[in-house]
Amino acid sequence: MRSLRLLRVMTWNVWWRFGERWEERQEGIAATLERLDADIIGLQESWATREESQAAALAERLGLQSQWAGPSLPDLPDEPESPDHEGVDLGLAILSRWPILDSWTRTLPSSRDVAPVALVAVIDHPLGPLRVVCTCAEHHAHLADDHVAQTRELAALVLELAALESPLPVVLIGDLNAPPDGPELAPLLEVMTDAWTAAERAPDEGVTLSSEHPDAPLGAVKQLDRRIDYVLVRPSAGGRAPEVRSASVVAETVEGLHPSDHFAVVADLAV
Repeated sequence: MRSLRLLRVMTWNVWWRFGERWEERQEGIAATLERLDADIIGLQESWATREESQAAALAERLGLQSQWAGPSLPDLPDEPESPDHEGVDLGLAILSRWPILDSWTRTLPSSRDVAPVALVAVIDHPLGPLRVVCTCAEHHAHLADDHVAQTRELAALVLELAALESPLPVVLIGDLNAPPDGPELAPLLEVMTDAWTAAERAPDEGVTLSSEHPDAPLGAVKQLDRRIDYVLVRPSAGGRAPEVRSASVVAETVEGLHPSDHFAVVADLAV
C-alpha cells in the first residue's frame, strides 16, 4: 500500500476496437493496468456501447471507480468497418481508486463537424479534492490551428480548476498529439509542469508512438517517434507543487501482443 502522499498517475491511448485482434488486446490492457496499480488512470480512444463500456469493465476488475465520456478523437468511419464496430462509440475515460464526486465535459474548439471534448472529474481523495482532466487533442497536421486552439482552451480550463482551493494539484492526462517542443503544446506548458521533464528525464526521450510498433500509424508523421502522451500537473490554490518522483514509458507486450498502438506513461507524484 502506497502512502496517501504518493500518487501514481497513468495515461494511455488504448486504440479503441481497432486492429484485427482487439478482443485479445483487452486482456493485455487489463493485465498491464493491474500490474502498474495506478491510482488515477486516463484512457483515450476508449470504447463504449449502450450496454457496456471498456472503462466500467476495467474498473470492476481492478476495484476502481470510472467515468466515460465522448465524443473524442479520432473520428470513426461513417460506415462500420466490422460488425464489432457497429454502435460502438469512441471517447475518454478516467479510472480512480477513490470515489468520483462529480464529472463533466468541456467542448474543445474544432472545425470538425463534431467537436471533441475534455473529460473533467473531481476525485474524493482522502487529502482533499483532486481535479483531473483527460483529453485527446487534434492530430491532423492540416488542422494545426484547431490543435493550438484546443491546448489554449485546455490551459484555460486548468487555470479555472487550479483557482479552486485544494492541497492537491490539478492533473491533466492525455494524448496531446504533439512533441514537447511543438508549438501546439506551448499553451499548456506555460501553465503546467510536464511530469516527464520534472522527473529529470530527457525531453526528447520517452517515445509513446513508435514507427517500430507492428501497428504503427505510419501516416502520422507529425507524431511518430515522439513523446505525445503526457502527465501534466499544476498546484491548486493553497496547495504546493507536487514533487515528481519518477516517470516512465510502459512499452512491453502481454503474451507477445501489444495491448495498444501507443505506449503508456506512468508518473509517481509526491503530493
